[in-house]
Amino acid sequence: MTSVFTQMRQRLLPKIQAPPEWGIEPVPATQRVLSGLDYAILWGDLGIGLLVMLAGTFLVPALGLGDAMLAIVIGSALGCFLLALVGVIGGQTAVPTMVLLRPILGVRGSYVASALNVLQLMGWTIFEFIVMGFAADALSRALFGVSSLPLWTAVFAGIVILMGLGGPLAVVREWMRKFAVWAVLLITLWLTFNLLTQHSIVELWHKRGAGGLPFWVAVDLVIAMPISWLPLVADYNRFARQAKHAFAGTFIGYFIANVWFYALGALVLLTAQITQEPKGFVSAIALSGGWLALLILVVHETDNAWADLYSTAVSTQNVFPRVKQRWLIIGIGLLAYLIAVLIDITQYEFFLFLIGSFFVPLFGVLVADYFIVQRRNYRVDELQRGAAGSYWYRSGFNVPNLLVWLVGVVVYHITNPGTLDATLVKGWAQMMPPALTAWGGSLPSFIAACALTVLVGLVTKGNQRG
Repeated sequence: MTSVFTQMRQRLLPKIQAPPEWGIEPVPATQRVLSGLDYAILWGDLGIGLLVMLAGTFLVPALGLGDAMLAIVIGSALGCFLLALVGVIGGQTAVPTMVLLRPILGVRGSYVASALNVLQLMGWTIFEFIVMGFAADALSRALFGVSSLPLWTAVFAGIVILMGLGGPLAVVREWMRKFAVWAVLLITLWLTFNLLTQHSIVELWHKRGAGGLPFWVAVDLVIAMPISWLPLVADYNRFARQAKHAFAGTFIGYFIANVWFYALGALVLLTAQITQEPKGFVSAIALSGGWLALLILVVHETDNAWADLYSTAVSTQNVFPRVKQRWLIIGIGLLAYLIAVLIDITQYEFFLFLIGSFFVPLFGVLVADYFIVQRRNYRVDELQRGAAGSYWYRSGFNVPNLLVWLVGVVVYHITNPGTLDATLVKGWAQMMPPALTAWGGSLPSFIAACALTVLVGLVTKGNQRG
């Protein structure tokens, strides 16, 4: 009897294992086991979330529903293609994303990107904790008449920390593939059905937008979500059995999820007439799909928070490789919880734009250097070496590419000036000619970074290395 119970428990419950001890070193061939289907599930799962829906609310009513949907499809296609492309580099080199930046920025130059990545991943983890805490507290008040926001936030923070300790292979194969993605898929279908049948979508489709949000700036907002995963993608795609299958799974999985949930967010805002505040937002979801739908979405949100937390630890190891991953996960998770109970989410929209302004041009440099300049010829054995390695350059910095990255960031804020105008430099948007802001920030900054990287590669003829 005990043996039967043990076998059932092993089949039904996710297996918890210690995180990989190779840290930022190349994943051994025996651990590169994830298939294209695994990546479709992984990135489809990570593309699903309450924060994605919340981001969709920022598109309307400034845009009409038709224009919002077009922006969602275009932004998702562009962002997911770049996400999958960077994932290919991770699959072929088997190292984390921040380590991949050593050839283009230098070993110490990659620390700059790591610091920015840790900052933004901490922000994402905190946002996830806040949304899960608000939603769970709303459920608790509605069902039991009990409210304790710090307690519920602590519960989900604890779950996320345990998932981080489990490691990617355990979470993807034992949790996401067997349970999480199917449960949330059913609930999402139910929520979509309710929204489409309880409201006149045709009427909403033909209603004009209120204005105030240029179309390509809206595309920037959609691109920001897959772009926010760029600094993480190789952390997971380095476990790929074949890089080309991981590319297809990553693109398809995240594209479908991103389009679907941005659209749901826009529909929820238009039909419920709410603001983007978390309390009103989670209440609207409960009214649209029921409390069970909200409960499953809240539980599922732990997957996104897990990826943010795990990759925060991996990015930190790029700078401090000797620190144990498990202690980083526990420490960073506890810190994120403490901040989550003290911070609000009112600057979420500008946070998304700020992420794009740094990482769109940075990965433009990486894509151009890897696929065009170096022709997929990164020396993986040199990535782990310091001052004696090929990627040390001058005192650890590849100055030409760091300047290219800076130019790309500047181009982003010239062509999409709203972020600086609203946060740091008042009046910045009025200083920019309208002709420069028609295409948003993502496409111009990415193209500029790619072109300048190729130009630098032609001028130096690849002789910088070493």
